[in-house]
Amino acid sequence: MDSHQESNRLFRIPFKIPSFHGVRTLGVYISGMFYALGFWVFLDSVLYSKHANASDVHVTFIDWIPFLCSTLGMLIVNSIEKSRLINLEGGNGFMSGSGDMDSAMAWQARSILFCGFALLAGGLSGSIVVLIIKFLIKDYTTYPTVGMGINNVLGNIFILISCIILWIAQNVEDEYSYSLTI
Repeated sequence: MDSHQESNRLFRIPFKIPSFHGVRTLGVYISGMFYALGFWVFLDSVLYSKHANASDVHVTFIDWIPFLCSTLGMLIVNSIEKSRLINLEGGNGFMSGSGDMDSAMAWQARSILFCGFALLAGGLSGSIVVLIIKFLIKDYTTYPTVGMGINNVLGNIFILISCIILWIAQNVEDEYSYSLTI
């Protein structure tokens, strides 16, 4: 391998995702299953709190905020076109007209991507904070009651896993996909 290819690698060990005809579709389905699992786990705690909870602690809007942040973060992260993240300076400037425009577009995409990941991280950490402050510090440590806080954390973890799987699935090159530029 020549020195130019070595300098362009991100990892020392070549990391290549195996690709076959349906890996992208399979990844999207698995991601959807994890999101549905996260949504159901959280919704289960909401329904338990509303209908079967005998304690004085209930799921309120404060419990929904981390879940909504994680969902919004997932939407932002997976809505960004991945080719916009790479600065194409030095390449063919025919498409955009100038390298400065490519650089600005790459920084805008990276900034939005950072906001999406910040929302994901904020949702997960927010659910952990709600679990600690609302349940553990106030000594609601018996299972049915503390289960509402644990389900909130698990729901956000499943949404984060779903986002990671969808990101990877969108970046897998399908052998039957073609990149056409005009």
